[in-house]
Amino acid sequence: MTSPIPDPSGQSLTPTSDERTWAVLGHLAAIVAAIVSVGWLSFVGPLVIWAIYKDRSAFVRQAAAGSFNFNLAVWVAIIAGWIMFFTVILIPIALIVWFVAVVAALWYHVRAAMAAGRGESFLYPWGIPVLH
Repeated sequence: MTSPIPDPSGQSLTPTSDERTWAVLGHLAAIVAAIVSVGWLSFVGPLVIWAIYKDRSAFVRQAAAGSFNFNLAVWVAIIAGWIMFFTVILIPIALIVWFVAVVAALWYHVRAAMAAGRGESFLYPWGIPVLH
């Protein structure tokens, strides 16, 4: 799941300290935004970091894009949970979907941030590929 970022010539690039910091923030911004907005804006932090660094650093761009894409999948799961919740009979399933989505989001964002801190890229297990 983690590996150094290869450059176009096939050699691996070592990200600078500043790039590692912004990549860590790209992963953790989703958790902070989710807490502040009760989960509804978890994709905004990674999107802002991606927009700022998309042309400056491949390492930060990949980290923020992965975080954003993963958050979209989590967001869809949470909305599906709400739809199930409103059907009343599916409330127990909705609670399970929400629990799994929140735990997965926390687990994978923290793992990704730790990998970014070591200068390694992290591949999220699923996501809706919107940003690259």
